[in-house]
Amino acid sequence: MRPFSYNTSAELFPAAIRKKKRAGFAYRRFGTAAEAVRFAIEELPADSLNGAYLQVEEARFDQSGIRSLYESEAFPLERRPRPAVVAEDKADAA
Repeated sequence: MRPFSYNTSAELFPAAIRKKKRAGFAYRRFGTAAEAVRFAIEELPADSLNGAYLQVEEARFDQSGIRSLYESEAFPLERRPRPAVVAEDKADAA
């Protein structure tokens, strides 16, 4: 099996949602898998990511696979900073 290449083009497919009129996003093609992974994790609402899949050459990645690619040390793009935990605010209110 070849190692995963973040530089390969990729396609992101929406979840198949039967009862909703439309998914949270439509099919998108990306120049690189890295851009597709970052878009899926940072831009898609959680309900749109759930059930969506990423196609990179012959490999398919579901929500957990996409998240693993994003969290990998090999991920080449800058990640959006995570929001700070609001635990201090709760302690101040007590």
